[in-house]
Amino acid sequence: MADRLTQLQDTINQQADHFCNSIGILQQFSTPSKFPGFDRSGSQTPQQQEAVTDYAHLFATLIARCAKDIDALIESLPNEDSSTELQVASLRQLEQESQKAGERLEEVVARGEVLLSQIQSALADIAQSQLDMQHSTPSPFPNGTANTVLETSAPSNNSFPYLNSNSNLPDTKPGLNSGF
Repeated sequence: MADRLTQLQDTINQQADHFCNSIGILQQFSTPSKFPGFDRSGSQTPQQQEAVTDYAHLFATLIARCAKDIDALIESLPNEDSSTELQVASLRQLEQESQKAGERLEEVVARGEVLLSQIQSALADIAQSQLDMQHSTPSPFPNGTANTVLETSAPSNNSFPYLNSNSNLPDTKPGLNSGF
């Protein structure tokens, strides 16, 4: 973020842009003068007159808002009364507040680490309990017959009707064997 003087300069530049743009709009939509010798054939239509009124309201709002921003930025600048002693006192106060906030942060981190270790311990207990339950659960098949059933029902590698990649079958699509 920019410092206050840079913000003030940017706002002043923005105000100058608003002034220039509003003058350009006035020149673009102005009606001819009633002085002798000027042609009055360029009278405005009601739509043009409404557009000029809208632009006038828009730029008046922008200029007023920008002027308020400039005033607020000027008011926020440090005044001449602020001395070195006041600035040093302000910095000391900020340093003390920072120190207190650092201590509070260290306390919160310590409590968080304690909670983390408790959670990790609880998760380890849960995992161990689940492992103990899996090993102590009796099998629904006595004497491990489930394994033999699975082994006999599983097909062996030789029982699949697929061909080995080493088989020398001719290519069924004509023209693909180019003899390389």
